[in-house]
Amino acid sequence: MDISKHDQEFIKKKNKNMVLDIIKSSRPISRAKIAKLTSMSATSVGRIVNDLCQIGLVKETEQYSSGVGRKATMLDIDAGSVLTIGVEMDKGVIKIGIVDFDGHIIAENKLTKLYHLDDPVKVARELSEYIQELIDHNEIVISKIIGIGIGVPGIIDMDKGTIVFSSQLGWENVNFAALVESHLHIPTVIDNDLKVKALGETYYGFVKGSKRAVLLGFGSGVGSALVIDGTVYRGESNIAGEIGHSTVDPNGMLCECGKRGCLQTYIADFTIIQEANKVKPITSIKEIFDSAHNNETWAVQIIDRACTYIAITVSNVVCMYNPDTIILGGHLIEQHVEMLETVKQKINQFIWGPFNGTYKLVSSKLQSNAVIIGAATLALQQRLDHEM
Repeated sequence: MDISKHDQEFIKKKNKNMVLDIIKSSRPISRAKIAKLTSMSATSVGRIVNDLCQIGLVKETEQYSSGVGRKATMLDIDAGSVLTIGVEMDKGVIKIGIVDFDGHIIAENKLTKLYHLDDPVKVARELSEYIQELIDHNEIVISKIIGIGIGVPGIIDMDKGTIVFSSQLGWENVNFAALVESHLHIPTVIDNDLKVKALGETYYGFVKGSKRAVLLGFGSGVGSALVIDGTVYRGESNIAGEIGHSTVDPNGMLCECGKRGCLQTYIADFTIIQEANKVKPITSIKEIFDSAHNNETWAVQIIDRACTYIAITVSNVVCMYNPDTIILGGHLIEQHVEMLETVKQKINQFIWGPFNGTYKLVSSKLQSNAVIIGAATLALQQRLDHEM
């Protein structure tokens, strides 16, 4: 059977990624061991390794191999040889991190005063200036930075680099990736924040090795991302996972989308704070938790209600996807870890019996850095797809 050129390229790329993954997980490792693990010929492995060394991802190191005791040329990851920049954008805050190939943040910055949020052009310029400042301050060699990834809440057209709609930022049809790239001249890619989080968890977190995992995010909005065999499921228009706009009660509260009773009107930050303000003036989620810790009944009830809806969400997701892993993320969970235990206790009220014991429920391993690391991973992935 003839193999098309497209199929040949796919197999070639798949083999390179497989060799790279083995080196990352089993380093230091010899070429012979890689050939044995992959059932590839020594010649094919040698060719792939040479390509990876040329790109700068892999380096040779002389170490004792097990058994014989003589020195052999081993392979390792050169984590600092290539760097990517991850950016998290949300309502009122931008976080920036420079990330190495091992997923470690080697430098970071956080912006909380955004003076031009209504003007994406000015935000892109301001963001670019802060990125350049972070690079200069940490004396990063610019040639090592191979890409910038940006995670944004909302509907994103990743192929075009466009924010189609983000209620949190108040933007619509903004080609933000191109705006940033025009300032820094570094390849820039943009995607939904939950999808890049899921990508980060796939490479460096609890999704690694999972067959089917769901990431749920609770913060300024509510979202989800499904990962099947290491690949983020995107749907027809890259908007799969917008669980925050699933209807809980058709006669419920009015959502910012114009519908009533959306899930996020029961769990998102702004609605929880809105509910608290019926009792006393509150400006942050932290104040509600502080009040709950002081045993103020109203605060305890609000948090309990939020945990109930999170538990219902988890139960529904388990019924829909039958995942082996569910990760709870977003700053609502990450900054208040006690919620996870409450949610676990409440799930038993809602989960259908046959699903008991079929999945594990965990918090994000990457925690508040998940979007930065995930966005940087997206930039790395895009560049490697191009290079490899």
